[in-house]
Amino acid sequence: MSRGRFYAADLAFVHDQGFGELASAAAGELISRMRRAGLAGGRVVDLGCGSGVLAAKLGAAGSPVLGVDVSRAMIALARKRAPAARFRVASLLDVEIPACEAIAIVGEGLGYLRDARLGGGVPRLLRRCHAALSPGGLLLLDVRVAPRGRARLLRRQVHREGDGWAVLARTEVGSDRRTLTREITVFRRVGRLYRRSHERHRVRLHRPAELERALRGAGFAARRLRGYGRLVFGPDQAGFAARRG
Repeated sequence: MSRGRFYAADLAFVHDQGFGELASAAAGELISRMRRAGLAGGRVVDLGCGSGVLAAKLGAAGSPVLGVDVSRAMIALARKRAPAARFRVASLLDVEIPACEAIAIVGEGLGYLRDARLGGGVPRLLRRCHAALSPGGLLLLDVRVAPRGRARLLRRQVHREGDGWAVLARTEVGSDRRTLTREITVFRRVGRLYRRSHERHRVRLHRPAELERALRGAGFAARRLRGYGRLVFGPDQAGFAARRG
């Protein structure tokens, strides 16, 4: 059993196979918004791109895409899924964001505390996004938030399985309701046997009002979303569509 890695090969595989709904719905949302804004076909930067679900859909819609993720295993999958896109293994805090028409930070990309600077780095990252976007450019993002007054949501256990894999995730919200810890155990079939691996993730929980102020402080006109298209956010999720003036 392996520990201490972040979206290593087995968890990256499982996430790609069974957890692509959010990225797929976000892609549809972004494509629709880019068309309405007259930005269809413009360059998109996908920060925290995962296995390339959003990149593939945006590429199919005619946009060149740069995807960035800290997980080498995720980037390897993304290159197979979206061969026309460009990908880079890097922290979203460090990567140079090229001039573009849209930026996506979906799937809790702002929440991971693997980089200790992230807690204070969100406003700086949002300012960098604003500077990279063309006038009228779009930013789409979602974050995890702490549920209010729902003790049953502070500790959860989720199980999902598919062809040749299963995953068990136990989550617990910290007493300050600003961090969430995920204990993720993966079982993946290798030949006739199953391999077990484990990862622990710490996720920063955001307060939507604070994030909206940060977006406006960076120069965006921001609007909170109920979801991406037909995918409605749960009580512990929040999303925003923001536009550079």
